[in-house]
Amino acid sequence: MNAFVDLSDVHLETERLILRPFTMDDLDDFYAYAKVPDVGEWAGWRHHESIEESRKILTSFISGKKTFALVDKATSRVIGSLGIEVTHIPLPESYRTLKGRELGYVLAQDMWGKGLMSEAVKAVIDYCFNTLNFDFLTCGHFERNIRSKRVIEKAGFRYLGTSIYLTQYGTMENNPYYVLDNPCRAQ
Repeated sequence: MNAFVDLSDVHLETERLILRPFTMDDLDDFYAYAKVPDVGEWAGWRHHESIEESRKILTSFISGKKTFALVDKATSRVIGSLGIEVTHIPLPESYRTLKGRELGYVLAQDMWGKGLMSEAVKAVIDYCFNTLNFDFLTCGHFERNIRSKRVIEKAGFRYLGTSIYLTQYGTMENNPYYVLDNPCRAQ
């Protein structure tokens, strides 16, 4: 069961990042990383072709209240997003009455390979399990996206299966998907 999420007033902090709700003041930073070819394509969406496109999506992030802006403490620049999304992953029957969501994330290309997304994911897992009391989280990646696979594995997710994902630009991608159980929940 998809749990209720409202991140309107949530601020998380890691060693190098601040995770907070997006604001319209983030538009330039958001567009700066979302317009780069290959950033969105790794997550199933086309890179942004105009700041107006970014404005529409940023507006949906703000109104949706389920997506963190990832702020680099060193530069105060928004360098990515991490959403606590509705899960569409086919879960075993035993999960149908449990409370959880799916993590989805993207990071500015110039920040890849620094362990920042693993840091952010760890903080959000802690928040979801210890504050929101979720029973589980899910996550997936395109088979060719080895960087995302490493983030998922570092976080301790368990492989469940592979499905086919239709991207926003019309391609079909093999999509391995995973689950992470809250270690504190009653088994």
